[in-house]
Amino acid sequence: MRKLFGTDGIRGRSNRYPMTGDIAFRLGQATALKFRNDDHRTKVIIGKDTRLSGYIFEYALTAGLCSMGADVYLVGPMPTPAIAHLTRSFAGDAGIVISASHNPADDNGIKFFDAGGYKLDDGIEHDIEKLVFSDRLSSENINGRHVGKAFRIDDASGRYIEFAKGSVGNCSLKGLKLVLDCANGAAYRVAPLIFSELGAEVIVYGNKPDGLNINSGCGSQCPDMIKKAVLSHRADAGIALDGDADRIIMVDEKGRELDGDHIMGLCALYMKKEKSLRKNTIVATVMSNMGFELAMKEKGIALVRTAVGDRYVIEEMRRDGYNLGGEQAGHIIFSDLNTTGDGTVAGLQVLRIMKQTGKKLSRLGDVFTSFPQVFENVAVSEKKPIGSMPAIKKLVASVEKELGKEGRVIVRYSGTENKCRVMVEGRDADLIKDYADKIAGAIKKEIGA
Repeated sequence: MRKLFGTDGIRGRSNRYPMTGDIAFRLGQATALKFRNDDHRTKVIIGKDTRLSGYIFEYALTAGLCSMGADVYLVGPMPTPAIAHLTRSFAGDAGIVISASHNPADDNGIKFFDAGGYKLDDGIEHDIEKLVFSDRLSSENINGRHVGKAFRIDDASGRYIEFAKGSVGNCSLKGLKLVLDCANGAAYRVAPLIFSELGAEVIVYGNKPDGLNINSGCGSQCPDMIKKAVLSHRADAGIALDGDADRIIMVDEKGRELDGDHIMGLCALYMKKEKSLRKNTIVATVMSNMGFELAMKEKGIALVRTAVGDRYVIEEMRRDGYNLGGEQAGHIIFSDLNTTGDGTVAGLQVLRIMKQTGKKLSRLGDVFTSFPQVFENVAVSEKKPIGSMPAIKKLVASVEKELGKEGRVIVRYSGTENKCRVMVEGRDADLIKDYADKIAGAIKKEIGA
């Protein structure tokens, strides 16, 4: 049973377990011990988003790491994918991001990368958890020259900016007008520079963080603002990032939203045409739309599904050598370019396709017709296995039978919140809404908070 880690690192309300300074200190110690390298001093890169509480965890992690003899490179507010890149660029043994992604400002989180810039697998996370709650974290013998040092790195943002720009080669974005929403988050400095230095005219929103306004009425979770902005500015496209800029939602010139499925679909079709889509396959999660899967199949592109979480997508991509994957929620992974979801790089790839084809985003994004999907989130008092609740298990089986091959039911617990998520998909919007309400009601009755 996991005590700390969820689907994407550790997450929770700041100053409440597990997101406390004490736990962060022990996590720093455990990380230093787990990634210790006898050939050299252990080096760990730490970045964060713009949350006020980031200071707590930045310094607590640093103290824990240094107390165990690890050196720490602090890069300040920086997108999660930038930390993945910088961990490799600085030849780090591990990377740490302090962020709760798209969650409100009162939350925070801690996630990790290995030396290759990949999120940790379940086994390594389990090892770190065991160390945190063990008696092996003694630093009594770490003193004198063996104590770690902390360094502030001033040129880290420049490294990521050049890396991101290089992902589109020598493609100029001149002539494109772009509305960019940085969610008052980690990309508020770097993302506008990346797009403008490539020649685009950029109108920027969500670039005035105050420590408390991250994801507040802006960003990929609140696309209404950018839809209106694209229309009012008569822009060619809109890009909305989330708080740590590892996910993206786009808006075409008509003000219509393109989620992760649409972005993956248009990129897959272009990559297949230029023969760069490995094995003509996309990796996505169980949440991706059935309409997306059927449309790709008609174009000769297979869809492989994984559990929810971009790290599971990446694991599948690495296992079988695929180079395009992601989530409907906007994590898009181009494994030839980066080791994790990167909203800025994904946006650049779409803009590159627009420039090279000369087509408007509305035309490129019209790749499939979505099946209606209904989502319900139920606050729960405990996370009992779904299969251990006969009434809910029977109801889900009954709905699945009624939907047949043209619908799906997914009931799962959030990895970052005390919620049960219900998704029902099918051709009849009214019918699936009714089904979703019934399942959510049954869950609330059984284990509702």
